[in-house]
Amino acid sequence: MSVLSVTGLVLGSFFLAYHFYGRLLERLWQVDSQKKTPAVEKTDGVDYVPAKNWTILFGHHFASIAGAGPILGPVIAGVFWGWGPALAWIVLGCVFLGGVHDFSSLMVSLRHQGTSVGDVTASVLGRRAQIVFSLFLWITLVLVVAVFAAITAKTLISEPQIVVPTFSLIFIAVFFGLLVYRAGLSQRVTTLLSLILMVIVFILGYHLPIKIPAQHAVTIWTIILLVYAGVASVLPVQFLLQPRDYLSSFVLFAGMAVGYLGILTLRPVFQSPFYLSFHSSQGNLWPMLLVIIACGAISGFHSLVSSGTTSKQLANEKEAKKIAYGGMLTEGALAFLALVCVAAGLSWDTPGSSLNYPELMKNGEPIRTFGLGYGQIVARVIGSQAGTFLAIVMINGFVLTTLDTATRIARYITQELFGYGCGIRLLRNRYFSTFLVLVCTGYLAFGNWQKLWPVFGASNQLVAAIVLLVCGCYLLLSNRNSAAVLVPSILMFITTIWALLWQAGQFYQKKNYFLGNVSLGLVLLSLFVLMEAVRLIITRRKEKENK
Repeated sequence: MSVLSVTGLVLGSFFLAYHFYGRLLERLWQVDSQKKTPAVEKTDGVDYVPAKNWTILFGHHFASIAGAGPILGPVIAGVFWGWGPALAWIVLGCVFLGGVHDFSSLMVSLRHQGTSVGDVTASVLGRRAQIVFSLFLWITLVLVVAVFAAITAKTLISEPQIVVPTFSLIFIAVFFGLLVYRAGLSQRVTTLLSLILMVIVFILGYHLPIKIPAQHAVTIWTIILLVYAGVASVLPVQFLLQPRDYLSSFVLFAGMAVGYLGILTLRPVFQSPFYLSFHSSQGNLWPMLLVIIACGAISGFHSLVSSGTTSKQLANEKEAKKIAYGGMLTEGALAFLALVCVAAGLSWDTPGSSLNYPELMKNGEPIRTFGLGYGQIVARVIGSQAGTFLAIVMINGFVLTTLDTATRIARYITQELFGYGCGIRLLRNRYFSTFLVLVCTGYLAFGNWQKLWPVFGASNQLVAAIVLLVCGCYLLLSNRNSAAVLVPSILMFITTIWALLWQAGQFYQKKNYFLGNVSLGLVLLSLFVLMEAVRLIITRRKEKENK
């Protein structure tokens, strides 16, 4: 089947969804361009800072939510169930679940002074639900930071050419922030200067790879990354977080543009099967496909970015749809590109080939698999070798932006939950709360984070289900139609609970009682939050009947 025709259908669907379904969501949430946002009302020069332009905030938001998920999820799912089911979930998930989830979590945070969705839970479902959910979010974020630090460290070792570009971008971002926010220089001029510097450091890094002695490399890089994440989480957002993610997004968009240009010039056809089987070694197509492809369709982590950093930097509500709903659809376009790279760029029925999709995945190398597939798709544009290098740079750029954003959000939740919620004054301080996050993160990063990571996929989707439930209940309390939010929430609850029960069974069979118990614990968390929501709905109905 022609990839080009499918590409037209996918991008056309996203275009229509943005203009029509996105507009429906704006009406549902009563977006008001005249209403002051928390970034404007609570400007503090550190966390609450209105972005100079919506494109800067879009860059931060997109670079933060993307991570490696929209690339790795489709690469893994395509080899187990075929590209057809993966594609269907990417499109339908982005339009009706992921986009709704991201936009709603941003709007509900704006309606609660820019606080995180964990804190919002208190006013919607009550204090008990807030404590349980916020603690769960905090643990999840600490795990994310630990894992991303460890993964990035290993990437810097395996791809030493990206060391110079990765860390040079930090200084270029500070340069951008100072020129735009302090010196008042034009955003366009500063962007152009920064992009020129980025091209220079990318070329420099390619020719001057930096290697650390193998014996201590992982430890050294992990420490460096955690220190960077800690510093980034306390600095004013306009001097590092905003500009770094904004500039990183150009690398990501360049990679996407080259990839789609490759599809246009190569006109490839799908090599892998459209559909393989409902059953696989990863579990059944449903629910496991919906868990494995998270960021490319719907991901709970996105709500933490929307309600954590984005809501504190949004200058005008009219830009919310562009950044949140538009950002999710853009991520869907990235997920589709990743799927095309492996399903059309690599071979399927050529055993022994270095470009055989199933054999590459048997070796457990999804990043390398994507890089090689991307290189083949863009071979006519920039060459396969340069394409593979660009693919690796793209992934690393995603991961590092997610790392510093996740650390800052973990700091926010620490302050909200422990500092103000539990009355621990010391943890209201952004420096000490960040220190606590880094200590816990370091413990996991240098310890056994692998023990918890297998349940991250399902727990991430559980976050999405709970956030949609909170947003739906908020709309219900506001006497608005909540079906567009609550129906996706119910679907994700059913999917996640079923996936957790299946995983628990697998863990117990392997006598991994720790992960089995964690999986069942997450099921109990789901049921607890659902009961709190049902109690709220029953109370609300009784109030209406008594009026």
